[in-house]
Amino acid sequence: MDSPIIVVNFKSFTEGMGGRADLIARAAREVGAESGVIIAVAPVSTELHRIVRHFPIPVYAQHVDGVGPGAFTGHTTAQELQLAGVRGTLINHSERRLTLAAVEAGIRSCRALGLETIVCTNNDATTGAAAAMGPTCVAIEPPELIGSGISVAKADPGIISRSVDVVRTVNPEVKVLTGAGIHSGECVRIARDLGTNGVLLASSVVKAQDPAAVLRDLVSQL
Repeated sequence: MDSPIIVVNFKSFTEGMGGRADLIARAAREVGAESGVIIAVAPVSTELHRIVRHFPIPVYAQHVDGVGPGAFTGHTTAQELQLAGVRGTLINHSERRLTLAAVEAGIRSCRALGLETIVCTNNDATTGAAAAMGPTCVAIEPPELIGSGISVAKADPGIISRSVDVVRTVNPEVKVLTGAGIHSGECVRIARDLGTNGVLLASSVVKAQDPAAVLRDLVSQL
């Protein structure tokens, strides 16, 4: 993750399933190859193995439970994700909030199997706590801006710079992403200028008629 990174979260949007999932993954592959930017995708769980198999791009799950194999009906284990072939997983997205103990358990179970973790946070305190657990990345996303079309990079750049400072103080090995309302190359450039490694976003790409065009705009100022 030394290069700039864009992670596209498909959420559970219908526009991110079936043939549309392929369309977005293909766009990520093409624009990533053109630009040298790492463009990763986080599809719904039923699409994971297929996307991994057909597209040579980083693929992340949207969630993991910090439990091992066993009597855990409905849970998603790190072992399942490893077998699906993903690079890693999101943890603690604002739409799938966990306790800090559950976040730590998820990180620990993934680390044991060599899977990367992107822990989503919503404020400075949570960012610091997450960084102390040693994930691959933390992704700061003010929940009030998610899906708003109002970029955190413009509406609240202070939370980005503070998060970068907190992570560097607590654990400088952890990368920092930012999200919420990211929709343009300018947003991505501002986020990078504030010290982040990249962005986590969803609807601006997933719901676009032409995902490749949006991705090209997102990388245009890097």
